[in-house]
Amino acid sequence: MPKVARPVVLSDSSRELLQGWVRAQFTPQQVVLRSRILLMAADGKQDLEIASELDVNRHTPALWRKRFLATGLDGVWETGSGRGRKPSFDQDKVAAMIEATLQTKPKGSTHWSCRTFARAQKVSKNTVNRLWQDYNLKPHRTQSFKLSRDIRFLEKLTDVVGLYLNPPAKSLVLCIDEKSQIQALDRTQPGLPLKKGRCGTFTHDYVRHGTTTLFAALEVLDGKVIGQCFPRHRHQEFLKFLRRLDGEFPENLKLHLVLDNYGTHTHPKVDCWLKRHPRFTLHFIPTSSSWLNQVERWFGELTQKAVRRGTFTSVPHLQDAIEEYLEAWNEAPRPFVWTATVATIMAKVQRARDTLEEIKPGWSQRKRRKKRK
Repeated sequence: MPKVARPVVLSDSSRELLQGWVRAQFTPQQVVLRSRILLMAADGKQDLEIASELDVNRHTPALWRKRFLATGLDGVWETGSGRGRKPSFDQDKVAAMIEATLQTKPKGSTHWSCRTFARAQKVSKNTVNRLWQDYNLKPHRTQSFKLSRDIRFLEKLTDVVGLYLNPPAKSLVLCIDEKSQIQALDRTQPGLPLKKGRCGTFTHDYVRHGTTTLFAALEVLDGKVIGQCFPRHRHQEFLKFLRRLDGEFPENLKLHLVLDNYGTHTHPKVDCWLKRHPRFTLHFIPTSSSWLNQVERWFGELTQKAVRRGTFTSVPHLQDAIEEYLEAWNEAPRPFVWTATVATIMAKVQRARDTLEEIKPGWSQRKRRKKRK
């Protein structure tokens, strides 16, 4: 009787992982082959049948079936000693190129490109490309950031994160902010339509027909958004929006509002109104910490999907588009789940502060305003 190979049993997560490796663009071909062998073996195919379909030696499926049963998925990416192409450069040369990528810049430019760095190091651009991929270096990319200098940063951070992770009973947490100066832009010519091989287009120049300001409140629990457009964003408009929120929810429900330190929110008339409506409790985020307000994430969705690529002939046209997006969002709202704790945030902030102190000593000291004479 022919020998029957030992069966390979894959869980749903392992099968999805192997299929992802097969589909991924940059997976090494030897890993793709091993993944296909395991997937076919899990489907009940024998070694000879797998070898025939994949055009490999009959011992190869048996080898990887045995190795998988011994080491699991970890062995799929392992390469035996002495195998593979030998490196062209020693570790000293690699370390020198990594150090040059991190610590130097080309003359007259702000950052390295693959080809300029290759010419400077007298290597091929493919070598540089592989090196940067292996060490996850991306000199062409930047990200913006800013650390808060608020002296009450930890206190405010703890207050807001506590609301997200442990909201009070019989209360509702709302993230509130204004997206001001939303421009009603109309392009000077109609854009060319989307078609195969060409993305949608629009002209670089535009006509601005005015601006509007959107006041929005995001319900942290279920992701619904209450929004209203106003021509300006003064304390009068903020009071109108608070009155709308007061009418939207039952009277016995306490409302906790997360908002920034904009002067409109602390206006004396706003304070007087809040004293007459004790169901509202305000929680201010630290200065320069808009990332802590979840409604800012929703503003990003609005900008990307309804405003940035839109053309609007008037401010009412822009407001109608915003209202339409609000209605579509609330039909199937998706809450933004907060997972970061105060400890993890403070650890990350402290690492950034330590690094900035090394670059520019004394930057974190709070600057005092000069007294006017």
